[in-house]
Amino acid sequence: MGLFDKLKTGLNKTRQGFTEKIEQLIIGYAQIDAEFLDDLEVILLGADVGIYTTTKLIDDIKKAIKDKRIQSPEDLKPFLAARIGDILASGTVETAAIEGPRVIMVVGVNGVGKTTTIGKLSNYYHEQNHKVLIAAADTFRAAAIDQLEIWSDRSGVDIIKHREGSDPAAVAFDAAQAAKARNVDILIIDTAGRLHTKTNLMEELKKIHRVVAKEIPGAPHEVLLVLDATTGQNAISQAKLFKEAVQVTGVVLTKLDGTAKGGVVVAIKAELGLSVEWIGIGEGKDDLRPFVAKDFAEALFSGGDKQ
Repeated sequence: MGLFDKLKTGLNKTRQGFTEKIEQLIIGYAQIDAEFLDDLEVILLGADVGIYTTTKLIDDIKKAIKDKRIQSPEDLKPFLAARIGDILASGTVETAAIEGPRVIMVVGVNGVGKTTTIGKLSNYYHEQNHKVLIAAADTFRAAAIDQLEIWSDRSGVDIIKHREGSDPAAVAFDAAQAAKARNVDILIIDTAGRLHTKTNLMEELKKIHRVVAKEIPGAPHEVLLVLDATTGQNAISQAKLFKEAVQVTGVVLTKLDGTAKGGVVVAIKAELGLSVEWIGIGEGKDDLRPFVAKDFAEALFSGGDKQ
């Protein structure tokens, strides 16, 4: 199965709750009127596109009707596909070249698939012939350290770890030193998803940020926030919280294949200005994939045969 087909399959539940309902709506109406737009709004909100983005899309549709770019219900689906593709692709920038190790700090609450994501990321980069090092800086969960060790063995990458309960910033410091000494291409740092209070968690993340920045200029070069797609609008709330505390550069959206709420991808971009960089569309180690806005929109709206 090609990557596009795998993405299409992973979006089945969202497509059933979103695109197919739009198709049924189009069949049921001879023209786009106020009732049609009300029904469309319900579909968009049901897919967790969010109130802000839904309002924006409805306004865009009204303007397109006025400009005669939409003249019948049949024109709606290609218009929405293009508009959502534009929203997702807006503001994307090329990753700048750097000297020395590229440091990726991974954050997120417990239970979203953060540790598994790091394992899959390390596997992906290793298969791209990059030299990868993992830092097990979530020292508050022994299971997280053990899990990353299993992933490092499976992926053939090195790991820096301390004992459970150790200072996470000390792990990050040792990992940064090791990454430079070993000429590592990519250093991926795990972080705790829960401490005693929200303040403690955010202060710990800031401390790790400072430590790696002192050792490697410009680090961390990426701060990836892992969110669980099945939580819908709750993922937006989490993103706001982390964005306030650390300079989140992008989002990893896990469990996209297990939800009808895939519209949250659009909400994350439109409401928070954060791009989804990676999506999880299955359980396998190769099922975490770089997010491509055009492919996502096409897979969501199309039954095409692209490979």
